[in-house]
Amino acid sequence: MKWKVLAASVLFGLAGAAHALAAEQVKSFTLANGMKFIVLESSTIPNANMYTFWKVGSRNEAPGITGLSHFFEHMMFNGSKHFGPKMFDRTMEAKGGSNNAYTSNDVTVYQDWFPAASLETVFTLESDRIAHLSIDPKMVASERGVVLSERSTGLENSNVRLLQEELNSVAFSAHPYSWSVIGNESDIKAWTQDDLVRYFHTYYSPNNAVAVIVGDVQFERVRQLATKYFGAIPKRALPPAVRTVEPEQKGERRVFVAKESVSAPNLLVAYKVPAIHHADHYALDVLQSLLTDGKTSRLYRALVEQQLATQVGSDSLDGFDPGLLYLYAVAAAKVEPAKLEQALLAELDNVVRNGVGAEELQKVKNQKLLNLYRAQETINGKAQQLGNYEVFFGGYKKLFEAPAAYEKLTPADIQAVAAKYLKKSQRTVGVLAAKED
Repeated sequence: MKWKVLAASVLFGLAGAAHALAAEQVKSFTLANGMKFIVLESSTIPNANMYTFWKVGSRNEAPGITGLSHFFEHMMFNGSKHFGPKMFDRTMEAKGGSNNAYTSNDVTVYQDWFPAASLETVFTLESDRIAHLSIDPKMVASERGVVLSERSTGLENSNVRLLQEELNSVAFSAHPYSWSVIGNESDIKAWTQDDLVRYFHTYYSPNNAVAVIVGDVQFERVRQLATKYFGAIPKRALPPAVRTVEPEQKGERRVFVAKESVSAPNLLVAYKVPAIHHADHYALDVLQSLLTDGKTSRLYRALVEQQLATQVGSDSLDGFDPGLLYLYAVAAAKVEPAKLEQALLAELDNVVRNGVGAEELQKVKNQKLLNLYRAQETINGKAQQLGNYEVFFGGYKKLFEAPAAYEKLTPADIQAVAAKYLKKSQRTVGVLAAKED
């Protein structure tokens, strides 16, 4: 009954939030060179942002040049025709702005945050590094060392990252999702200048990007500045499509990772799932939360409350191509990995056989809607959502279909996707534990 009361109050509040961002408020235009701009005028604060989504990630690489997508995330801050190394950051800061960037398997995204009055400065900076990025050998050597250090430190400090990297290499036998975003160490050391120049010119073409601007801006002013600063950048042929299709997995795969100084075994169980734009996406998203989000989740109750694990979690590799749903657990003291795995799989089998309750499902649906609208309370959340839906779901207008997609899910839908995807034949199991003497 408590959940039903919560459902009513949350949904009542969300109705107002939903009205705050509607599809008709968002406008877009595409320059003659193919670069698309999505604009949302929002004058709640005198700030704005620019999120530029480049359709290039580790899936676009090949053996020998793994890690190049992430490397260009670094190089894009290391000099262009009119701004020397590190001047991108300094110029932004002088205008009251800041920035960040991230690379995934599928995209590289550059995020700029700034006072709305600095919009032209940001367009100057962004267009200059697209049109005239400097790939100076000295800066390449310096950043190569930074990335190598980032790789080794990350694997040393994160058990789950190390285990996930090893598991991916087993779960995928052909597809580029098999290697890490940061790349293989030998590749990082061996990239040539020609590799870098060719990669940049292949993927950093304006017709391979989507820019999202949200904040205290005017649509026509954005279009005017975009034409001025980005319009003259020539378009090139679209990058080659990723042709490799992962073969059907026909049986369970396993990997064991030994590491020094591991206080407790780590278990990672991953299942093959479809690409993010698939019709089952929303049901799988809810299933993931039902299993691991919060102290009422299925795996928390089955593993942590039963003192088999100290923590549980989940993640997903859901992009342009079929990926993985990861379920993670850290064993409690004196609990063997096999016992932990058995208990985890038993709870998954329970969901497949017996489904989930209506109130249990409603609680998660409420949280999904709350999170969706809560993100829209900030200009940064709005930009991220609009860009994600434009790039991954086929258009930003799909964002406004998401609430209904969550709302219509039934217990039968959740049980159906559990039965469809949580199969032994589609499973890869990874265990990380201390090295044996």
